[in-house]
Amino acid sequence: MATAASPSPLPYVTEQTFEREVLQTDLPVLIEFSAVWCAPCKQVEPDVIALMHELEGKAKVFKIDVDKSPMLAQEMQVKSVPTFMVVKGGRVVAAQPGAMRRQQLRALIEPFLPRSESAVRVEEFLKLAQTGRVVAVDTRDAGSFARAHIPGAVNLPLEEVEAKIDTIASTGKVPVLYDRAGTETKDIAEKLAEQGYPVAFLEGGFLSWEVAGQPIERD
Repeated sequence: MATAASPSPLPYVTEQTFEREVLQTDLPVLIEFSAVWCAPCKQVEPDVIALMHELEGKAKVFKIDVDKSPMLAQEMQVKSVPTFMVVKGGRVVAAQPGAMRRQQLRALIEPFLPRSESAVRVEEFLKLAQTGRVVAVDTRDAGSFARAHIPGAVNLPLEEVEAKIDTIASTGKVPVLYDRAGTETKDIAEKLAEQGYPVAFLEGGFLSWEVAGQPIERD
């Protein structure tokens, strides 16, 4: 178990537990290098705690006190607090100094999370679309949808998806949800899939569609 070094709800790792908790785990690990005197660290703690609960079972989230584990801070070349790092497979794969909110932290670790069973890449969606078995569901606001969307997509705001999933499912087509970057639709698609609904989300969202150079429609 990680060693508790303060009343913080976030678990700490130390120089003694770092190898076991961080380097030897199969899951990606988000680390916040912090200090008890660090005001920005206290400000972002609710966001880090929220993300820890959000990623339960998919990633680990720890804090390292730079004053109590100075050798770790030096080895990891931490020059200021807070500094956030992602470790996967025993090596640092991403790092960012400075205070970060929950969505920013999620974006930092997102590329290294286990791939969701509900995820569909652009090329996979294109193959499924040729069979007529899927329908793209744009969960962005009406203005964003009107400016540009995947051809043939229907617009359904994210907050209405759960209430109207039965209507979508009754069409016989599997809804492939997408938002701007794929983060919010990932969560709701996984939730609905757990409830037994055949639903997927576009990995990387509408941005991945544009990056892939695919055509768009405008209203």
